[in-house]
Amino acid sequence: MADPTPLETDVNIDRRKLLAAGAGGALSLAVPGISFASSRPQLTHGIQAGDVTADSAVVWTRADRAGEMIVEVADRPDFNGARTIRGPRLNERHDFTGKVRVKGLEPGSVVHYRVRAEGERSSQDLTGSFTTAPDAPQDIRFQWSGDLAGQGWGINPDQGGYRIFQTMAETQPDFFICSGDFNYADGPLTDTVTLPDGTTWRNTVTEEKRKVAETLDEYRGQYKYNLIDDNLRAYLANVPMINQWDDHEVVNNWYPGEILDLPAYTEKNVDVLATRARQAFGEYTPSSLDCDGEGRIYRRIAYGPLLDVFVLDMRTFKDANDANGEPTGQILGQTQLSWLKRELRRSKATWKVIAADLPIGLIVPDGSAAQEGIAQGEDGSPLGREAEIADLLSYAKRKGVKNMVWLTADVHYTAAHHYSPDRAAFGDFDPFWEFVSGPLNAGGFGPNKLDGTFGPEAVFVKAPPTANTSPAGGYQFYGEVNIDAETEAFEVSLNDLDGNTLFTQTIEPAA
Repeated sequence: MADPTPLETDVNIDRRKLLAAGAGGALSLAVPGISFASSRPQLTHGIQAGDVTADSAVVWTRADRAGEMIVEVADRPDFNGARTIRGPRLNERHDFTGKVRVKGLEPGSVVHYRVRAEGERSSQDLTGSFTTAPDAPQDIRFQWSGDLAGQGWGINPDQGGYRIFQTMAETQPDFFICSGDFNYADGPLTDTVTLPDGTTWRNTVTEEKRKVAETLDEYRGQYKYNLIDDNLRAYLANVPMINQWDDHEVVNNWYPGEILDLPAYTEKNVDVLATRARQAFGEYTPSSLDCDGEGRIYRRIAYGPLLDVFVLDMRTFKDANDANGEPTGQILGQTQLSWLKRELRRSKATWKVIAADLPIGLIVPDGSAAQEGIAQGEDGSPLGREAEIADLLSYAKRKGVKNMVWLTADVHYTAAHHYSPDRAAFGDFDPFWEFVSGPLNAGGFGPNKLDGTFGPEAVFVKAPPTANTSPAGGYQFYGEVNIDAETEAFEVSLNDLDGNTLFTQTIEPAA
């Protein structure tokens, strides 16, 4: 990969005004699957940036044929004085996807980028922007959520597609944490669904979305399907992502070593499916994984002196879904848990955000006797996977790690949970908050019961009245965080599909 020299920044463009201007207007993006000039390559599914740091970012695209990925970066929207980075060769091996880490950027600056594919001729440019992490205290705004195209609810043109992303774009966030289930590889779509009131939900459907994903191409098709949506492509061009995965990127409630007993699957070995799904995840996200899916999903994203984001992987090392009642269990695994302890101890940032695939205290059954989540379900001392969380929380208390906030999705409703040793069966930890948000465009469910092991209190809950409420019912949610540079206060808002704030909690930093 190229290691470019630093940008010379002499113009400071307000990226938030730029993003606001583009949020509700027409998009200058290529339409996926349509070639306007057969003799030149096309970028079929937009552009994205991700894992942005103070001096670098990963930039992604996909073309319809072989070519070289070219990225230009500039501190001006007219790209005067732009720097060119020659990226990888886009080829059939990786479904013509490519990404490159652009280095040498200025901290706390607006970066304008444009991408093209060069073959015998060049494709049209697609342009976007992002802000690098600051190296001094600066206001920070970011969003999180998960769960896209689940339970049979796909892109509905009558509903404006994935319009939650247009809503989210209006506040011009610095980045977005995707909490997993960003596609439903195990969730086929039908053309229409009859709603309880007799009206019809109409899905846009592609070939890959008519069955469960098993082959590599079918897993790739799950990402390509979502990127058909105009709102999502526009959002991702200007809001960098931090990607993690959960279960539905592979198959519902999966764990390593599982053998499926589901008639929809010809391939029953989940390890085989997970390997294919992981490669598709690497190819189709602007994450630090390479396009072969190699690398770690868990990582720390440093975002200046006020914020570190710790991205967890609660799937790759998870133990089997049983009663979760043994003295110990595994949700992170020893290597990841040791890494997390070490990085939390070393962190100098005011706030330590734990981006988790699964909530801590919510009971999430898998059938009649097994537990899918962390919570064991009996309100007592830590058992099973709870033991790793207890170990982590007591370690953080012992080492003086302050200001941890947990953010997650997964359960398809939104909630604010406060955990306190004063209410807990296990009391060796400092109080902390966990905030749950989602879905983005999937069935609404919940609420789930809380397990008392870590003393959670549901301070706020918003869930639909019936299970699998369609997105037309409005029970779609995202969370937003604002960190004030002067006071260092951490303000969380839980918001609905239309951008209405349902709940706000301000957390003051511990001394």
